[in-house]
Amino acid sequence: MAGAYLGFGGPVALLVVLAALLSTVVGLYIGYQAYRGFRRHESASMRYLSIGLVLLTAVTYTSAFLGSLLLRRGVIPPSYRASFELLVRLFQLAGLLFIAYSLWRRP
Repeated sequence: MAGAYLGFGGPVALLVVLAALLSTVVGLYIGYQAYRGFRRHESASMRYLSIGLVLLTAVTYTSAFLGSLLLRRGVIPPSYRASFELLVRLFQLAGLLFIAYSLWRRP
């Protein structure tokens, strides 16, 4: 019952939180490696790729998690749920656009 103790609602909810946390960490690692590639080769395409990967993974998961937590705790009224969902989708779209631009852009 550690999940209930931590306020996450049970073992499945705790696993969801852990999966989101791991996804964020792995996304940051991949984005960091792309950034290192940009710094090493001064490639603008790698810069856009790293920005896109960080937006698509770390920023998206973090904002979704924090929004969900604030809504569940009652810190933010439920009427803001759609706004948080839109924000997360916009981060995802921005990340995908940066990645697409990095692949389309010619050196």
